[in-house]
Parts: sequence; C-alpha cells; structure tokens
Amino acid sequence: MVQMRSRTRRRLTAVTVAAVATAALAACGNAPTATPAAHQMALQPDLIDQAPVASAEEIAQSATAAAIKKRGQLIIGGDLDMPLLSQQNPTTGQTEGFDATLGKMLAKYIIGTPDTKITSLTPEIRETLLKINTVDVVIRIYTITEKRAEQVSFAGPYLTSGQAIATLKTTKNISKPSDLVGKKVAAVSNTTSAAAVQAQAPGAKLTTYNTGAECVSALEQGTADAYVHDLTVLAGAAQLNKKIQVVDSSFTNDPYGIGIRHGDTSFKKFINTWLKKIEDNGLWQAAWKKSLGTVVLGDAPTPPVIGSVAGS
Repeated sequence: MVQMRSRTRRRLTAVTVAAVATAALAACGNAPTATPAAHQMALQPDLIDQAPVASAEEIAQSATAAAIKKRGQLIIGGDLDMPLLSQQNPTTGQTEGFDATLGKMLAKYIIGTPDTKITSLTPEIRETLLKINTVDVVIRIYTITEKRAEQVSFAGPYLTSGQAIATLKTTKNISKPSDLVGKKVAAVSNTTSAAAVQAQAPGAKLTTYNTGAECVSALEQGTADAYVHDLTVLAGAAQLNKKIQVVDSSFTNDPYGIGIRHGDTSFKKFINTWLKKIEDNGLWQAAWKKSLGTVVLGDAPTPPVIGSVAGS
C-alpha cells in the first residue's frame, strides 16, 4: 500500500497550508530509507541517469518492445495535470511526478533514452486507445480489476492506493463513507471511485464528471459536498488548493497497473522484469520519495508484489 492509508488525517490536511509550485516537485525530496541502495540513488541529481537499459536479448523477447525501440519513442496514455503523479511543469515543459518518472524510466529501458510522448486521456477511452494501438502503455492510476482485464492486460501492480474523501475545509460533517449518505458527491466517471461510492454509500447523491478538476470546481461552487477519488490524486489536489482537505484515509484497496494491449504476454513479462529491477535497485522507492513522499511522511513503502492481484 502507498501507506497513505495508515497516515493520520492531520498529516494530510497539514500539507494543504502551503501550495507547492509544480517546478519544486522535481527538485524536492529526501533520500528514502527503505534500503541503502534507495538512499544512495535518491542523493543523485537525476534518477533517470541511473535507470537500467534492456539488453538486446531482452528486447528480442518482445515484439512490442522491439517496435518501440525502432520508433525511438514510448507513447504513454497518461495525464499532464495530475499533481504528484503526472503534471507538466509550465517552466521546463517536462512532465513530473511518480507515474511520469516511471514512464521515463520505462522508455529508457526500452530505447536507451527517456523519450516519451504523453497522450492525455480520460478513463472512458483507455481501453480503446490500447486496442487501436494509439498508445503503447497506459500509466495513469489505472486500477487493476478482473473486468478490465477482459479488455486489456496489466503489468504490475506497481503501486497501491485507495479511495478517500475530500471536502472544503469549511465542511465539518463528513469524515467517513457512511457520512456521504444523502450528500452530493462528485466522482470521475468510469472509475473505481464512482463504484466505491455506490457500494459503500448507496444513498449518496452521486454526480460524475469527466475530470478531477471538474470535481474540485463542484466542491468550490457548492454543487458537491464531497469529492471521492484515489488518495494519491486527492493529496495532490489538496497540496495545490488551500480550500480543500482530505478528511479520511483510504477506505478501499486499489492496485495500480500498467495497461497494455490485451493478450500481449511477452510485453507484459518484459515490463514486469523492468519493474522488478527498479524495485530491487531502489529507484522505485527514490521516485516515490521525490513525488508522493513529499506529502506522505515517513519511509517509502514496500512496492506491491508483481502479479499479486486478480487481473494482473
């Protein structure tokens, strides 16, 4: 688990006091203490420089990896406006955050350089873009479920989070899922967030929106009393918007996977091998500490076991 679940509500709320500029995310971060290797790597100026590169023999095991290497660019279905996970720095033009860093490391593993192109997408079109080969992978808080695994294949899981609740700081009567009954709740459509609200607070007045930004606007405009989303996303929103507070730790367990074209078993194995490498050498932990770890206090968590959930 990202271990946000075990952190107190007080810690998450405290980070909303100071909005941190996007550019600071890349430079921020203390060395994780999970392993000596992670500690050493976090002290270096650029994690990407330390990322591994696949051998010719490893590339040859996956036709998809070979095609990406020949093209010279990894096309990622992702996001450019998701703080702490994948957000474009307006000054440098670089995309920063945990998911963005993993995407660059995967590109380097395949191509030899961190050359990526991020295609912004919404949850409704993830499967379609993979099916028609518009993107090579989807790295965008993509929760692994057995139903989704009928349409796409998942490498990983590479991170575990969960659904949580955000409100305006002026809201005092919502602190847990049962408090959502009878309340106006915002969630992003076609996500596990909306499903979690329906399952745990069936009496809530749920309205779905296309993006998280629209959900935050609904809070600010009073058309929603609460906003339910992955805790990783809410932490980023609260960090940048001093009106928002995260009022509860996560109440579900959501494993994130890297989505690929359905049935591409060789590419799935290839990505899982890469994941294991960056976890073993401490790069995963260092990337977490420089992004999500700037909000969640303490050591970097233990990565979830690859292939450990149904659908992976």
